[in-house]
Amino acid sequence: MIKNLLTLALVFSAALASGQQTYPVNGSSDNRPGMFAFTNANIVVNAGQTITNGTLLVKGQTIQSAGTGISVPKGYVVIDLKGKYIYPSLIDPFTSYGVPEAQVTPGFGRQSIFVSTKNGAYNWNEAIRPETEVKNIFTADQKKADEFRKTGFGSVNVISRDGIARGTSAAVTLNDDRDNNLILKAQTAANYSFNKGSSKNDYPTSLMGAIALLRQTYYDAQWYGKQKEEFNISLEDFNKQQQLPQLFETDGWQNVLRASAIAKEFGKQYLIKSSGDEYQRIADVKATGASLIVPLNFTKAYDVEDPVEAKNISLAQMKAWEMAPSNPAALEKAGIRFALTAFGLDNLKDFWTNLRSAIANGLTEKQALQALTETPAAMIGIQDKAGSLEKGKLANFLITSGNLFKDNTIIYENWVQGKKFVVSKLDVSDISGIYALKIDGGDAYTLKISGQTASLEKGTEKINASFTRNGDWVTLNFTQTKPATEEIRLSGYLAEASPVIKLNGEVVTSTGTTGQWTAQYTGVNPEKAVPAVAQASVTTDKIIYPFTAFGSETAPKQEAVLLKNATVWTNEKDGILTNADVLLENGKIKAVGKGLSAGSARVIDATGKHITPGIIDEHSHIAAAGGINEGAQSVSSEVRVADVINPEDVNIYRQLAGGVTTSQILHGSANAIGGQAQLIKLRWGKNAEELKFAGSDGFIKFALGENVKQSNFGSGLRFPVTRMGVEQTFVDAFTRAREYKNALAVKGNNVRRDLELDALVEILDNKRFITCHSYVQSEINMLMHVADSLGFKINTFTHILEGYKVADKMKARGINASTFSDWWAYKMEVAEAIPYNGKIMHNVGITTAFNSDDAEMARRLNQEAGKSVLYGGVPEEDALKFVTLNPAKMLHIDQHVGSLKPGKDADIVIWSDNPLSIYARAEKTFVDGIPYWDMDKDEQLRTSQQAEKSRLVQKMISSKNKGAKTQRPVAETHTLYHCESMEDYITGADLTEGAHSHE
Repeated sequence: MIKNLLTLALVFSAALASGQQTYPVNGSSDNRPGMFAFTNANIVVNAGQTITNGTLLVKGQTIQSAGTGISVPKGYVVIDLKGKYIYPSLIDPFTSYGVPEAQVTPGFGRQSIFVSTKNGAYNWNEAIRPETEVKNIFTADQKKADEFRKTGFGSVNVISRDGIARGTSAAVTLNDDRDNNLILKAQTAANYSFNKGSSKNDYPTSLMGAIALLRQTYYDAQWYGKQKEEFNISLEDFNKQQQLPQLFETDGWQNVLRASAIAKEFGKQYLIKSSGDEYQRIADVKATGASLIVPLNFTKAYDVEDPVEAKNISLAQMKAWEMAPSNPAALEKAGIRFALTAFGLDNLKDFWTNLRSAIANGLTEKQALQALTETPAAMIGIQDKAGSLEKGKLANFLITSGNLFKDNTIIYENWVQGKKFVVSKLDVSDISGIYALKIDGGDAYTLKISGQTASLEKGTEKINASFTRNGDWVTLNFTQTKPATEEIRLSGYLAEASPVIKLNGEVVTSTGTTGQWTAQYTGVNPEKAVPAVAQASVTTDKIIYPFTAFGSETAPKQEAVLLKNATVWTNEKDGILTNADVLLENGKIKAVGKGLSAGSARVIDATGKHITPGIIDEHSHIAAAGGINEGAQSVSSEVRVADVINPEDVNIYRQLAGGVTTSQILHGSANAIGGQAQLIKLRWGKNAEELKFAGSDGFIKFALGENVKQSNFGSGLRFPVTRMGVEQTFVDAFTRAREYKNALAVKGNNVRRDLELDALVEILDNKRFITCHSYVQSEINMLMHVADSLGFKINTFTHILEGYKVADKMKARGINASTFSDWWAYKMEVAEAIPYNGKIMHNVGITTAFNSDDAEMARRLNQEAGKSVLYGGVPEEDALKFVTLNPAKMLHIDQHVGSLKPGKDADIVIWSDNPLSIYARAEKTFVDGIPYWDMDKDEQLRTSQQAEKSRLVQKMISSKNKGAKTQRPVAETHTLYHCESMEDYITGADLTEGAHSHE
């Protein structure tokens, strides 16, 4: 025995010494490699191959062979693993192990820091830092490494999670050797995100700004590679890293699609670290073609026993709790290539519980193993070293008591680079059974142990317990509720194994009581103990689209519909028709008139109802994610609302209920030249691309006044800070755009592509059109003069509450007006607003509309139109056009929508009353002939979803009672954006100091 121990000691010291080749040794050393033969084992070579009763030979850090009938060479230490299993050690492809976390300061966005504060020839923006290389900053963290090893991991990919372009990651082992012996691959991938991290620069403050910055960086790098005028370390390294795998960290399935859009634009294919909600839009995710790294940090159940607190939890949150464990199975079923990561878990001990929950929800064991070994190895380029048990690969393997994925399986040892790390003693006795548990001065319990799980009984009361065993050491935690609620924690050891198993140790309670406990074996446990951390129940719910309140399992369908006997507001020369019909077919208006034949169309009796075109909101800020303003620079024409459309904004559904069918989603008004707008149709349940109004012209937001010079934002120093400066901003921007356009004509591709100026050139070429936030007469005149002098046109002045003062000048230039009905006196700029403004501009001959700029107001735009009748005596037909045909004209889509004319899109509303009346309700709203809003179906949906919430509440309570971890209910927050809404996308900080509610 002593001889064997000495042999093992020499072997281990030799293995250690052989790993220090470039380091001097202080004293004598033994460079002989450790040689081991693991015999009679079930060797899982990879997910598709298992060797029964096999032998694994290991020499030093390397596997020599794995198979049956292998003769053990002389000098090998033989370890008999009869009945045991050997698996490849797991690989985590996404960790921040061994590198410092980015230190992000909340609320830093108003510092007015425009360019990098970093010394050296680096990029202008600190969020672009491809020069960061993990190999240069990695330092092993042995405490964390031990946690990973005990969970079963042998190697990990290390990412510096700081910035938008983050530099290169590195693959390392979890050995306890020197750092230089741990790095398996110095550069595994180039890394990206939408999070600017610790950058001190103001820009970007929004998600659309982060996207624009990354897009601009790609174009800058392309230009940089062809020029010799400038040296830039960041762009130099960015270009070098394009040959590596490209790894993008995202948050949510929508950002998976956004990242994939960037990849497509630049001919890339990102490997995407997702957030585990892909099941919600599995077809869209699959269409990207991306491989995924998927976390297992499933949402904990909410503690919803208090019905008041339960109201804080949305249906989407509840469904996500139930359905998240099915995500890996959904990916497998869809044929999407993916690896699994422990990233995001509060405690690595939850990894196996969550993985087994995923398996219970349909993930196959084969796929699970592959997603933790071969797939991540291939993703990070270490498949020649790890991921399977094959000759020549590193000796990274696990020794387990059985099938790795079964509840009671014990990981005994984790060998990393040929070095043994003990997780649980290999020769421990099985202590499964029934025990009589006694606590000094307390109650007696029946303890039932099965493998690594346990439960308790006290009389008729059944108690769930958290049980762990590490060798001879055991811990047992539980909460008793009778006679009083008390948490009891036991720790102890295996005192005797024969002839009768005995456990004993110390007890501590939540009330401060301490003492001793003993447990004596009384018989075999015929039951399987309830897991201490209850796995999420097998999913029974179905996906709804969108995955939020008012989503549906089945989408409404387009069909032929004949609407009979209604009062029809055509907005055409026919005017208002009584007792008329409207036929919808193939998403278009087929016919309008009296006595139309239904044919095969479904007939809806609309007697007593009014039918109008769908309402069009020229100025909206709904359905956008990550901020509506990119306000860190005075010109941000490079950003696109199109990049951040959020199809799951409940305001889409709410506004359908108000008859809205089309909305222009505008950038905010924080800067003189804002971002590019996006026109959408309110197709509830569709994805972001499907919401976009195909073929529509491009628009852009300009702004004048307080918001631009930021007199209501505190003491920021961003130019401009005066109204004079606002004018100069326009002059400078279009002067630069003209020079850029001329340079492109002369030098072509040799000119650096500038996304900011591209948009301005589109304006000069009449390919993009301006909607300008405006109030004061003097500034409106100023911008018209600037436009005249620099050769561009203004399409629309929006807000324009002093439009009545300059209507003649606007008419002469063909400028449209989109205004409010009767808002005034909410800030100094609108002190001279009058409720007759819309009427006066309309009478002058200006195409006039009323807009919302407000998620709530948009639901009542029909009533806003009615106010023009009240205040100005505008004819009812013309008044309705203020929110239908007129905004369609100013958005250049009147050939498609805005009136009821054969051939136009079937975007219509059925009203219960005169649409200008405050009593009118939209009973049905069709978009492209599809009833996305139906008042009757809405009532049914509310009833069914309330029942669904009740079911999920009971399921969460049951889960808690079975021992599942819970979290306190916290309501999701949803920002209602206005023009002036400023926030920092990264920190969530509100940057809108002193802002008003309606701007």
